[in-house]
Amino acid sequence: MRSFLIIFLFQAGIFTASAQKGEIFHGRWEGKIAVGGNGLTFVINVTDNGRGGLTATADSPDQGVFGIKCDSAWFAGTEITVELKSLNASYKGRLSGDTTLVGTFSQGMEIPLNLTKTSAAPAAKRPQEPRPPFPYKSEEIVYHDPKGARQYGATITIPQGKGPFPAALLITGSGPQNRDEEVFGHKAFAVLADALTRNGFVVLRVDDRGIGKTTGPFSGATTADFADDARTGLQYLQSRPEVNKKKTGMIGHSEGGMIAPMVAANRDDIDFIVLLAGPGVPVSQLMADQNAAIFRQAGMSEPAITSYIDIYTNVAKHIVSTTDSLTALNKSIELIRSWRLKTDTALLRELRVNGDETDREMATAFASAMRDNWFRYFYSFDPTGYLQNLRCKVLALNGSKDIQVLSSANLPAIEASLKKSKSRSFIVKEMPGLNHLFQTCKTCSTTEYGQLEETFAPAALEEINNWLNKNVK
Repeated sequence: MRSFLIIFLFQAGIFTASAQKGEIFHGRWEGKIAVGGNGLTFVINVTDNGRGGLTATADSPDQGVFGIKCDSAWFAGTEITVELKSLNASYKGRLSGDTTLVGTFSQGMEIPLNLTKTSAAPAAKRPQEPRPPFPYKSEEIVYHDPKGARQYGATITIPQGKGPFPAALLITGSGPQNRDEEVFGHKAFAVLADALTRNGFVVLRVDDRGIGKTTGPFSGATTADFADDARTGLQYLQSRPEVNKKKTGMIGHSEGGMIAPMVAANRDDIDFIVLLAGPGVPVSQLMADQNAAIFRQAGMSEPAITSYIDIYTNVAKHIVSTTDSLTALNKSIELIRSWRLKTDTALLRELRVNGDETDREMATAFASAMRDNWFRYFYSFDPTGYLQNLRCKVLALNGSKDIQVLSSANLPAIEASLKKSKSRSFIVKEMPGLNHLFQTCKTCSTTEYGQLEETFAPAALEEINNWLNKNVK
């Protein structure tokens, strides 16, 4: 599920003549934000915009987020400013020498951060990434919504031979993703599409709004908007002459596993859906379980986890249900202060909470992350009704080591809902030893995602293809 980037910075520097032309800012600037035990790597990539100015993208490698489009980047003397409106954030830095930026990153609050000019990061090994020549046809395409208001960039892969073939639309998880659902250099949907197409399926994978060749903006859109995008993709897929319209379906990962049932509910023209780490419980419960699991994996004590989840849940409910931003912030400060005053000091030390300043910082961070349209819709979402209104075949898979969408809570809930549905056939299965990205994991923490060479466990690919062969072909 989506990660929230919350970071802060302070800076000072030295004037150089070359900075006045902007070239000195060109390159990759990397630093560590003091968040958590090991910090959070943050990168700004600055290039020329072709008109003598600057353009930039941002990366958060530890969160698996790359190529975030910066809305603006400009310089004045030795100072550079970069805005990321999708994150409600901005960075202001001043050169200190030619290879160091010292400045301020604002996102509800501020934190000191130095950025150092570095060479490009070495490419990680991703042995499963499909490379041509392929034993099937692969087309880069563009299509539009029925009103012609939005353009979608996509790749469609088509088996060799005479069709029509069964077909699947792939639906990405939370956050801005390209058509390959690329995270930490892992192109999970490229690997999945390759396996499915070799198995005789047409596969459509699509850039998210504001990413690649799909028009935006991503910011401000909700899961309901992304469901509309999926409906448009499904309509395009069914329009292709190579596709068997009676055997089309969707495969959704994470938030995509929410979207697929939203689109398929009460429809008879969808043959199947595959839910990969999709939610079965209300998302408010899922988020509490997720936070607890991540803290537990990091070694936090159970009393501290319980205490944090209590204040997290109370503040989240309030922010999501309050229309006025200032009222939401002030009430959050009040809730956090009340919680802090009645919480054991040993637990507060473990949670790194101390004093009135922390009350405001926590409240501001919560409000910044939770006030956008996406989170308000997402947090209030309950998948139960959509799952109960399904009429198609369903395969639901979840890794036993997933700490973002816990299999122990979500798979039984999905199964209970499907038993009340009109689905003719469904399988709900836990995949041993796999994490949220369906990798065979070791420590199984979220920070391990990028360290693993495996992109998509062969056992999971085989499980999906075997089920499709039995139930769809």
